[in-house]
Amino acid sequence: MIFLKNDYSLGCHPIVLQALVDTNMELHDGYCEDEYCRKAADRIRKLVKCPEADVHFLPGGTLMNLSALAAFLLRPHWSVISADSGHICVHETGAIEATGHKINHVKTKDGKLRPADIEDVLIFHEDEHYVLPKAIYISDSTETGLVYTKEELQALRACCNEHGLYIYLDGARLPMALNSEKNDVSFEDLPQICDAFYLGGTKCGAMFGEALVIVNDALKEDMRFLIKQRGALLAKGRLMGVQFDALLEGGLYLDLGDQAVRMATQLAKGIAGKGYEFYLPQETNMVFPMFPKEQAEFLATKVMFETYPVVTDTHQCIRLVTSWGTTQEEIKAFLELI
Repeated sequence: MIFLKNDYSLGCHPIVLQALVDTNMELHDGYCEDEYCRKAADRIRKLVKCPEADVHFLPGGTLMNLSALAAFLLRPHWSVISADSGHICVHETGAIEATGHKINHVKTKDGKLRPADIEDVLIFHEDEHYVLPKAIYISDSTETGLVYTKEELQALRACCNEHGLYIYLDGARLPMALNSEKNDVSFEDLPQICDAFYLGGTKCGAMFGEALVIVNDALKEDMRFLIKQRGALLAKGRLMGVQFDALLEGGLYLDLGDQAVRMATQLAKGIAGKGYEFYLPQETNMVFPMFPKEQAEFLATKVMFETYPVVTDTHQCIRLVTSWGTTQEEIKAFLELI
């Protein structure tokens, strides 16, 4: 089977694995209070050019979003605005809402949140009979594989400043977004735009782990308490510090995102060259082609992928995802199938 289902099923990059092996028998303090986590946190602060930022390491994306948004939603009547395709809306089993906080989800075709979407929510939620939106949730890249431009992010920042809202950015696929041909955002732009964001590891070459960067001082207090309460303060936290230290050494982190995007670009160009159309444009490591239903059924016997909930009388959209480990041989094999 050709594997184009997701970007997290591989273990980790060999350099990261070797770093874990080399440090395996070392003894350090637990709960991310070790020298590797401190070193990785310093690397991240230097990378984003924000020396005053707080950095925390958490095991996975759902725990990250649940813990991070706890700092944004400290009062029980506060809510968060998200595109309806946002990870917190559809892929986290209602984790945020299980804490008693509503997600104000906005229907979008492309998965990108815009100032007009925020304004629509705020107009409707006008008084104490409704929840009070306090933050927005965005991801870069989005769940639809698209990226935000700097202009779009700055427009969101201006809108949120006007209405007193926080901005939280899910960076599960951040190195893929930063390597997109459509991207004009850099690491150092993020602290200027976001109150908090994270650097994904699980989908970006790590065995597991994500790195939360908190910029706004109002959100820093008691963060370790919030992380621990949600079961996300890992006793063997140094394992995440070791991995991020290895990923950030010599630019490996961005290089792995570049590999994933380059493979997706080759895949999309090959599919387009054979006359097929797409539901969404390819900007990062996700490709959304429309295939005749019979062909989609045939491909499912040869390729691991997920269908996308867009279907016509004759065609089915499927989602193809490349990773840092996807090879040109796999891309060639898929194109030969179609």
